[in-house]
Amino acid sequence: MRKIDLNEQIELIVEFIKKQLTSAGFSNLIVGLSGGIDSSVTAALCVKAIGADNVFGVMLPYHKSHPDSLNHAIEVAETLNIKHEVIDISPMVDNYFEKYAVDADILRKGNRMARERMCVLYDLSAKYKALVAGTGNLSELMIGYCTQYGDSACAFEPIGHLYKTEVYKMAEILGLPQSVITKEPTADLWEGQTDEDEMGITYAELDEVLYQMLELNTDERELISTFSKERIEKVKRMIKNSEFKRRMPNVMK
Repeated sequence: MRKIDLNEQIELIVEFIKKQLTSAGFSNLIVGLSGGIDSSVTAALCVKAIGADNVFGVMLPYHKSHPDSLNHAIEVAETLNIKHEVIDISPMVDNYFEKYAVDADILRKGNRMARERMCVLYDLSAKYKALVAGTGNLSELMIGYCTQYGDSACAFEPIGHLYKTEVYKMAEILGLPQSVITKEPTADLWEGQTDEDEMGITYAELDEVLYQMLELNTDERELISTFSKERIEKVKRMIKNSEFKRRMPNVMK
């Protein structure tokens, strides 16, 4: 895995955040706090960049969300001393499916939850005159492990260049609660869901594969001998199939 100075990265990200605000003419930031590692690290970096008084944390639970998600998000907000509020998205989500899509599967419901959360964040961004800071990491952005116009919608991505395993290490440096750092990663879109089970690969292995493929340009035969043909084909397929999520909508010329 690559060797980077995470303390230096923190300083670089802080400057990046400041520049994003200045160029957009904003002075506040809003972060959707899920209780997970990515949103927690993003919020902590925002606080380092512009101070706790200018960062708003929003928790957006669904009634089937695990209670720990909200508890951990509140713990992070209190640790960072940022203003925060809780808005239950259950009525908005359930009203749609009960009236118009009673046969929707769990994936459609999960995507709807993610997009409803972003709708709320962007409404509050207008209320507080705050830019929405993204919480995506490089690992998940590269394989499309996000909902288009849901958790992928934001003004900028402070940790979008960091692999998931690097985000965990940065969380330790930033002094975030151990409850967030040690928990199993999950989008918490349905009961029992975990990121690694859904992806079919661990973050440690995914990050190493991505690093070897994208940055070192390792020969495919060597990759297969290290990780197996099945693993390499799986990651390549996820990257290819999610390419549309990483670009602006096409316009006919």
